[in-house]
Amino acid sequence: MRHLALILITVTLLSSCKKELKKTARNLDNDYKIELEAVSQLSKFESDTMSIWGGSITKGDDGLYHMFYSRWKKDLGWAWVTHSEIAHAVAESPFGPFKYKDVALEIRDSKFWDGLCTHNPTVQKYGNKYYLYYMGNTGDGKVFGEPGAIKLNPIHRNNQRIGVAVADNPNGPWKRFDKPLIDVSKDSTDIDALMVSNPSITKRPDGGYLMVYKAVGKKKKGLWGGPVVHCVATSDSPTGPFIKYDKPIFLAKGHDFPAEDPFIWYEAGKYRAILKDMHGAFTDAGMALVLFESEDGFDWTLSKNALVSKLEIKWEDGTVQKVANLERPQVYLENGIPKVLVCASDVKDSKGVLQSFNVQIPIKSIKK
Repeated sequence: MRHLALILITVTLLSSCKKELKKTARNLDNDYKIELEAVSQLSKFESDTMSIWGGSITKGDDGLYHMFYSRWKKDLGWAWVTHSEIAHAVAESPFGPFKYKDVALEIRDSKFWDGLCTHNPTVQKYGNKYYLYYMGNTGDGKVFGEPGAIKLNPIHRNNQRIGVAVADNPNGPWKRFDKPLIDVSKDSTDIDALMVSNPSITKRPDGGYLMVYKAVGKKKKGLWGGPVVHCVATSDSPTGPFIKYDKPIFLAKGHDFPAEDPFIWYEAGKYRAILKDMHGAFTDAGMALVLFESEDGFDWTLSKNALVSKLEIKWEDGTVQKVANLERPQVYLENGIPKVLVCASDVKDSKGVLQSFNVQIPIKSIKK
């Protein structure tokens, strides 16, 4: 009888401890916060002749850090949608300085779905292979707008699709595919019926892969369609096929285009995402980078410590530079822990022309 009583007491205590541990874990997770440190000038990656945008970093077996980024000739103006290509730079540190090495995904024949433009890369290593996810398109190759002005070619814009290239080594060669990894849905009423772009992917803790991507539907009439949303897709393989889910995420009441450029990862029992708040839909900071979280990757909520960064860069010399944009957030993780926030940024020169660059921002120790 005494043994039974002891067993009952032990079970009760264990149950109570388990509840307290879960409660403590929840409280600790509420303190999860991305804090950014000052940036070295060596962590600024730019070019005199090329517009630079959207870098993503991985570490190779050679011990070097490999950045994949978008670039196009600066004298073309803001011609990313028609003339971007994905290039490759290397450094001995994830903070740089990075040096251009080669073009990873070059322009190819316009008959291919990604023949004239590759853009917005995000690189991952799964197993012994490297996977370079990106947006590609094709069209007539015409540049719209004057230098400094952002005006999209609608053919290229609406031909955006999502692809992946695969390599055994970040130095390549990269195997590309003749069909997109994620195509638009054939049903004109679907939320991704017009165009898809800007993929981000992470490995799921219970197996398989989860992708979040940008999409535009045809609900709003006209050339540009709308609304602009983000979708979820899953696959058992990093090269697909992916199963789409028709519930949009990162929504905000009263906004048809609240968010852009989410980067997702899994850490400490939750999916995390840093994304661009387009209009101050999620905080009172206006356009900014904000943090979301999810238990399952399908239902996302704004984190308690939501604000990651305003439109500014804090340099090591103590200066704070206001920038026109700070977007395309990509996180370099070491052992599953965020270490570097890679962002695309730009400022306007005296003539009002956008001068763009990538910046690698150190992330402080995460509160747990």
